Amino acid sequence: MTPIRRALLSAADRTGLAELARALTGAGAEIVATGGTARHLREAGIAVRPLEQVTGFPELLGGRVKTLHPAVHAALLARDDPRDLTELARHAIAAIDLVAVTLYPFEQAVAAGAAMAAAVEEIDIGGVALLRAAAKNWARVTVLADPVHYPLVIEALAAGGVPEALRLRLAAEAFARVAAYDAAIAAYFQRAAGQARFPDRLTLTFSKLADLRYGENPHQRGALYAAPGGAGGVVGAQVLGGRALSYNNIADLEAAWALAGDLPAPAVVIVKHLNPCGAAVAVDLREAFVRARDSDPVAAFGGVVATNVLVDAGAAQAMGELFLEAIIAPAFEPGALEILRSKKNLRLIAVGQSSTGADAAFEFRSVRGGMLLQDADRVRSEVSGWRVVTERQPTPAEWEDLRFAWAICAHVKSNAIVFAKDRQVVGVGAGQMSRVDSVRLAAHKAAGRAAGAVAASDAFFPFADGVEAAAAAGVTAIVQPGGSVRDAEVIEAARRLGLAMVLTGERHFRH
Repeated sequence: MTPIRRALLSAADRTGLAELARALTGAGAEIVATGGTARHLREAGIAVRPLEQVTGFPELLGGRVKTLHPAVHAALLARDDPRDLTELARHAIAAIDLVAVTLYPFEQAVAAGAAMAAAVEEIDIGGVALLRAAAKNWARVTVLADPVHYPLVIEALAAGGVPEALRLRLAAEAFARVAAYDAAIAAYFQRAAGQARFPDRLTLTFSKLADLRYGENPHQRGALYAAPGGAGGVVGAQVLGGRALSYNNIADLEAAWALAGDLPAPAVVIVKHLNPCGAAVAVDLREAFVRARDSDPVAAFGGVVATNVLVDAGAAQAMGELFLEAIIAPAFEPGALEILRSKKNLRLIAVGQSSTGADAAFEFRSVRGGMLLQDADRVRSEVSGWRVVTERQPTPAEWEDLRFAWAICAHVKSNAIVFAKDRQVVGVGAGQMSRVDSVRLAAHKAAGRAAGAVAASDAFFPFADGVEAAAAAGVTAIVQPGGSVRDAEVIEAARRLGLAMVLTGERHFRH
């Protein structure tokens, strides 16, 4: 247990600072503070020694320089060693045992759209140096970089001092805060300099929001983290009812929400194991849900539902008749919440009206020893670049279904085939190793509903067999990227079978 005899406080965020200072003075510590922090504490009735009395210098350059002084950093970096302590005494420097620093709000300034000059003024120099020095010397010094940890130290002070294990934990938190701060500054300067979106050195920092009960399986640990700049979409959504979200719930909710954002409103998507098993667009949300459920009633059981409009009581009544894991929507009417909350384990997630399923700019995937990074896939809603390559043109109804099926297909694991009719999914073939098997699986799921349906393929048909299998099931029009060395053979099969075929020129693999 290390007692605190002298503490240095310098806080941009003064949340909980007075309570910490009172605990320190109650434990017999002298408090040294920088200008604004000292004023704040005096106003709270706490005795404070101004930092300039320690350094012998006033704040310089409009406050840019105040803590960068040997009387401060030697007091922090001195080890609990007779040689270091003797050197401090020779220069009349008293050791500092605790540092509490919250950094200038650079991230908040950038998020608020501050101009470059204003953003630069929010780059903390002295505060970062204090945190690093104190954290380096954690064996003797307690460092606080976040008000959330103040209660831990207040409790320790009441017990007589700060234990070694807590000092080490707080040092790790301080280094993590400095790393995140520097990463935000580096990213801002890279953007301002017009550097490539994928720089040579990529630094990512995420803040933990919650520990999860487990990961994909009970023997795996799991946690949820928010990306820099705050949480958005599913990560920042409000849980309005039901059990705590699991790792798998969150993954499925993200998949469902992303797809719902790519569809016209009102739409409903039902996801199982990251793949949509049902989706539909209708004149109202209740009908959209019923038709999405009927896409595959067996698979819909225990699914995750996403809507792109507010959930009303009529839709909620229909949703409540089916066992579901979770429902995610922009918002819920009070009557809808009353109905759905009667299902005590059903998770209800409200994302907000301003958020869409296409919020993410990038997609990350870990690989052993590294990470893959790419732009988030975007499904273009316009069809101006699409080409009809058969004599038969799609009918107006087929065009509607082709656009709908194409949007769905981009969210299905490759190889992906989607059958749709009247803007309702009637069959999905996902994740098969050969495209013709995905067609056969979609046809099996669709059964008799494939008659008059359209098909979407996330990538080109390598052979004509996939087109032939779709036609045999009753499909009348196909949309696909094209680009195979056998395109001519595939197109000829569509012509021979009386199908309309449209090429988009853009594939949507999802591995």
